Amino acid sequence: MTTLANLQDFIPSDGNVTMFTTNWCGYCRNLKKRLEAEGIGYQEVNIEEVPGTAAIVEAFNGGNQTVPTLIFPDGSAATNPRIDEVRSRL
Repeated sequence: MTTLANLQDFIPSDGNVTMFTTNWCGYCRNLKKRLEAEGIGYQEVNIEEVPGTAAIVEAFNGGNQTVPTLIFPDGSAATNPRIDEVRSRL
């Protein structure tokens, strides 16, 4: 069983984010396009394909598997953030 201790495996390097997604998430596709247009590096992690990662997303979202959930280099998270919030937090 995955716990929040595994979050450390997904904390990105400075200037990048980790983006928890699913294949069917339209908000995820849109945010990926914005990140790419802004030149912001990201690691995509599909919570339906990577065991245990749904639990990390649930921990940040009150038990819900809400995506996109982004993890920042300081270990904080944002759910479905606007691109200006991502820029300001990096």
